Amino acid sequence: MSDAELTVTVAGPVATVVIRNPARRNAMTPAMWRQLPVLLDGLEADPAVRVLVLTGAGGTFCAGADLGDLDELLEAGDGSIAVAAEERLAAFGRPTVAAIEGACVGGGCQLAVACDLRFAAADARFGVPPARLGLVYPAPTTRRLARLVGPSAAKHLLFTSELVDAERALRIGLVDEVLPADALAARVAAVTTTIAERSRLTVAAAKEIVDGRADADRIAWWHGQVRESGEAREGIAAVTGRRLPRFGWTPPAAG
Repeated sequence: MSDAELTVTVAGPVATVVIRNPARRNAMTPAMWRQLPVLLDGLEADPAVRVLVLTGAGGTFCAGADLGDLDELLEAGDGSIAVAAEERLAAFGRPTVAAIEGACVGGGCQLAVACDLRFAAADARFGVPPARLGLVYPAPTTRRLARLVGPSAAKHLLFTSELVDAERALRIGLVDEVLPADALAARVAAVTTTIAERSRLTVAAAKEIVDGRADADRIAWWHGQVRESGEAREGIAAVTGRRLPRFGWTPPAAG
């Protein structure tokens, strides 16, 4: 039986997906790439889940991907199971946070960049290795990386395949915060708790708009949701009354 798997725990409003593959520093196997969208579908269907954390077991985030059969990999191109998993993670309907320790390379970096926020331990290392392998990085992945760090920094990572440390990752915008390893979990817990307390309506609309997935009609729909839900009235009443808000909006059922 393989030790390579993704595990899920849900504690209150926060779901945590853990990458586990101890024999290969948490490299993603084909089965794990296929498993991730299924897990995300289930978590997105759970109305209690308001934030998702993605992390790795044993002090390593993810050291890459199992390249598997080369002919299959070359034939798949941008249609690979890794790209499908990345795109599903990027489209997840709740805020996503990558908590990164140790190696975050190749497929690991691909997953981290697909999250909304990235918090790194000081020992984290980041790399994008296709130039060492003679592969073309998938177009959706390349564009997402360039949007995050800018064209020049993306080209440096892609052209050189060099590993960069957490402080450089912070400077180029690859991560949002760098913390001592023993403070990472507490900081991620604090941020996810804060997000879970905020208006789900505001957070969901912001994610769609920032990601460029909301056209004019969708934005008008969001403003309609504000008017119909009473969310803004509750938020303002809570501020003026110096109490915690009791936000009640939930995403409409799919379909």
